[in-house]
Amino acid sequence: MRTTLTLDDDLAMALQEIARATGRPFKSVVNACLRKGLTATPEARAPIVVRTFNSGLREGIDLTKALDLVADMDDEHFRDVTGRLLGEAAVDDRP
Repeated sequence: MRTTLTLDDDLAMALQEIARATGRPFKSVVNACLRKGLTATPEARAPIVVRTFNSGLREGIDLTKALDLVADMDDEHFRDVTGRLLGEAAVDDRP
């Protein structure tokens, strides 16, 4: 079947390089690559590597109050010069 296909420049160059290196026609290389991609099984794909790092959390630190700590930090961040939370009405401001 004949069809028009637009390839990204980097893919077209990679396919042309394979065709040159193997001495095969461009069309043959494109078909082989598409066929290989369409029939690839998850086992054939490269494994995903997850890198971990030490977050610096020391033993004995209790994180059960972490959300309270974050809420307190947020409250401090959103206070105006009078110490009130932004958007909070003062006692004198209420009708």
